[in-house]
Amino acid sequence: MVAENYGYFGGPRLRQQQTLAQPATCSGVGLHTAKQATLILHPAPPDTGIVFVLQGARGPVFFDATIRNVVETELCTALRSNGVMVQTVEHVLSALAGLEIDNVYVELDAAEVPAMDGSAGPFVRLIRAAGIQAQDKRQPFLRIMQPIEAKEGDRRVVIKPAVSSRITYTIEYAHPLIRRQSYMYDCSVGAFEQDIAEARTFGFLHEVRELWSRGLGKGGSLDNTVVLSQDGILNESGLRFSDEFVRHKILDLVGDLALLGVPIVGHLIADRSGHALHTKLVQEILEQPDKWMLINAEGAAAPESRPLYRSHPAAHTIPLHVQAQV
Repeated sequence: MVAENYGYFGGPRLRQQQTLAQPATCSGVGLHTAKQATLILHPAPPDTGIVFVLQGARGPVFFDATIRNVVETELCTALRSNGVMVQTVEHVLSALAGLEIDNVYVELDAAEVPAMDGSAGPFVRLIRAAGIQAQDKRQPFLRIMQPIEAKEGDRRVVIKPAVSSRITYTIEYAHPLIRRQSYMYDCSVGAFEQDIAEARTFGFLHEVRELWSRGLGKGGSLDNTVVLSQDGILNESGLRFSDEFVRHKILDLVGDLALLGVPIVGHLIADRSGHALHTKLVQEILEQPDKWMLINAEGAAAPESRPLYRSHPAAHTIPLHVQAQV
């Protein structure tokens, strides 16, 4: 088998790994904790992957953005390392995956990624402002050879063999602005920026008090969430897309799939899914290596011949000035 014959994010190519050309910074409140947080994206060496770095009084804590570090939470994706958790990582992961950024340190001074406007758009603009740097190693990817499914009751997400990356997502809510929405996304950098990145998270006004009682959504506002009333939305600016709700679900799925550790080629079909099923699918993929093939610069690699997760030294070779920050 020749690796270059396989489609990857919409094209038959095996590309170079990528990182940022320079650091980039943004700040905002966490959607659930309401705590102010500063996020800095740092360039990282080839084969680093995406690594979150939480700065604290006892020094930095490192979180590889992989499924083995995922913990169960409500309404967001969270990672745990050394007994410490960082939450709501999916939107920045989505921006990085959508722009094909493979190696980066995501530094935080609080335990939740800032919500910004509730979409991946601000992170996309941050990455674009920093610039994207090609690196001197090829990026392997995983090609699905047989269907793999995760389901819970009548909700499901399945990935099937395909020559390129595609997501078909369907959601269904009783609300008159949503009802049943479906969207098919042919994965590419351009399509992500234009069609997916700006779709915001959403919530229902009648659920707000219950969320607050459980310590959730404390940082939510009309600045970072589309809030649905009984028959409309409270945001005066209106919707960015008529089907913004299903597009945001695709945004979340792109971020959650980044937890696999390598890009994936296949057709994902999601029906009323969510973070828990997204991450369950990633786990199912890893547990069924007979149903996929890892493609690298030399061609097709047997699953057991190369681990999906990279091995890093304890300090992750992160720049010394970043390690020293508190």
